[in-house]
Amino acid sequence: MAKIIFNDDEEAVVTDGAPIKAACEEAGVPFACEEGVCGTCIVEVEEGMENLTEFTEEEFDFLGEQEQERLACQCRIKGGCVKVTF
Repeated sequence: MAKIIFNDDEEAVVTDGAPIKAACEEAGVPFACEEGVCGTCIVEVEEGMENLTEFTEEEFDFLGEQEQERLACQCRIKGGCVKVTF
C-alpha cells in the first residue's frame, strides 16, 4: 500500500498502482475537466516524485518540463510515499 501526505497534515492510503485522483479530491484538490487540459488539479510534489508514474503526454503539453508539479488527474502512485501540497 502507498501513502499520500497532503499539506503536511492529512494522509491517505492508496493501493499501489492506483490513480491518485480520488485521494486528492477527497483531500480538497479541485478538479474540473479531469482530462489534463485545464490545470485545475495541479499539485506540487514535495517528496516522492520517483514514486509516481511517468509524465503523461497531457502533463507535458500543459506543464512542460517539470520537476515538482503534476496534474493529479493524470498520475498514478507506484508505491511508497508521496508528499504533495496544493
